[in-house]
This record gives sequence, structure tokens and C-alpha cells, in this order.
Amino acid sequence: MAKVSQGVILAAGKGTRLHPLTATRTKAMAPVAGKPIVVRVLETLIQNGIHDFVLLISPDDQEIIPYFQENFAPPITFQFVVQPERLGMANALRLAAPYLYGPFIMSACDNLVPPSHVADLLNTHESAQANATLSLMEIDIAKASSTGIIEWRAGLIQRIVEKPKPEAAPSNISSLPLYVFSPKILVYLPEVKLSARGEYELQDAIQLLIDRAGQVTGVLTPSRVQLTNMADLLALNQYYLEIDPTAAQILSQNIHADTQLLPPVRIDADVAIGPGCVIGPNVYIEQGCQIGANVHLANALILRHTVIAPGQQITNQVV
Repeated sequence: MAKVSQGVILAAGKGTRLHPLTATRTKAMAPVAGKPIVVRVLETLIQNGIHDFVLLISPDDQEIIPYFQENFAPPITFQFVVQPERLGMANALRLAAPYLYGPFIMSACDNLVPPSHVADLLNTHESAQANATLSLMEIDIAKASSTGIIEWRAGLIQRIVEKPKPEAAPSNISSLPLYVFSPKILVYLPEVKLSARGEYELQDAIQLLIDRAGQVTGVLTPSRVQLTNMADLLALNQYYLEIDPTAAQILSQNIHADTQLLPPVRIDADVAIGPGCVIGPNVYIEQGCQIGANVHLANALILRHTVIAPGQQITNQVV
């Protein structure tokens, strides 16, 4: 079996629950300690030998292509494919199909797992000579109706059920939006019908693969973080400020001398901070912000071009 070196990233989602952030940028470009979340996802794949990427992007996203052109160079390469309408993951994969040449790993842009789990997925896929290897996680059965649930027997996935009622769920094991596929999955995409919710569901293509070709397995992850709302975004920023030694940087040259910085803190360039401020811990201030005098910030994300009036105290918030 050929080694997986290609990745597909689904980055066309709107992210309505991240409004007002997504009024001015896409979910894929949501900031996580100095990098868009889509880059945080990509990094876990690059660490595992993936170097050739196909990105499905929104026609409204004016930032993603310039960002990648500016911040990445060979051997990491990108092909950008516009998904004109949000018609589901099977639709996205069908658009990516002409650019795929072998086995590939596919991930949503808002699903973060440990790099070691990506390694386990790739190793299992190769050693099992699988047609598909799914990222799996045990969940509270009461939450079954919000995700895809699998039936797993003798190391192989027999069935995948999209959002079943808890009493009808075949297990408490959820399928996450992270997969390793052989090219066989592409054969079944044209057969997928529009679902009741108006999308072409990837689970339907996976079920066809199970039924006709078999050899679909999975690997359990001990943890994952998904970006759904502002609380998730705040938590992700705090997490990466703490674990990523390159994240906590002071790039601004316009910080008043008597401002206190309590690490970990990241302050982008073109940020002005007045006197008497206390910034930190766990604070990220994006570019173009103006922070007035005597402002106290802790456990906060200040989005680009925000103006904070003097004397404000902001804790545990995205502003």
C-alpha cells in the first residue's frame, strides 16, 4: 500500500456560531495564538509526513490564499478548490477528487487531535491495509443524536449511523471528522444522494465502502478539541499560549513602559497599549488594537482592530 502523503482540509464552513468574528473572516481563519485554526490542524498533519494539501475553501474567503502563499513554501504545497455551496463533506471530497493521486488523510479545519493520534491513524491504515481508517472517540450516549455513531466488531466498522437517537445508537463510539482513505472512497461519491438536511453526507459514502469493499477500521483518540463557539475559541487560545513556546511573543513596539505583562501573553505588531495596564496571563491581542490606560486583561482574546477604553477590566472574554 502506498504511503499517505496527501491531505484534504475542509475549510469552507461559515461558522455561524462564531459570529460576530465570522462576519469579517471565515471559521478556518479564526485566530488561535497567532495562527489561524486551519494552520493548527495542518501542523498536526505536517508533523506526520503529510506535505501535499488540497484545501476546500469558501468563495467568500479573501484571506486564506494570501496567508498560505506568504507563510508556507515547498516542500509543503497547496491546491485551493472553491466549494461554491456548502453541500456537505461528500460534495467537498468530490470537488477535491481530481487533485488526489493516492491514499489521503482528510480533516475538518475545526477538529484538533493530538499529533500522536494522527500517527496512530496513519500506521493503522497502512498495517491493516484498510480502505478507510476513522478517528473515533467514546462519548456520552446521551449525545449520540449530535454526531455519527459506529457499530464496531472484531476491529472492523460494520455500520455508521448519522445522528441516531440515543436508544437507537449501535454504540457510544463517535466518528470524528478525521479520516484516512484509500482512493476507493472516490468511486462511491457519485452515488450519494442529497440528505434530508440538504447535504451530501460523507457517512453515506463510507457505508457504501463498508458494504461493498469492507476493510474499514478505526482508532480511538483519548482527546480532541473542536471549535464551535466563542467559548471554544477562548479555551483554544489559552491552551496554545501555554503549550506552544512560539506562541507567546511580544511583537508590538508601542507598549507603555509601566505596563505589566504576566505570561503567557501574545501581542501582535501594530498594537498600542497605554500606561498603567496589566496584561495577562493567557491574553492574546491581535494586530491593530488600541488598549487605553489602566486596562486589566486576563484570560482574554482581543480581536484585531478593537479599541478598549481606559479603565476597563476584561476577564474570560473574547472582545
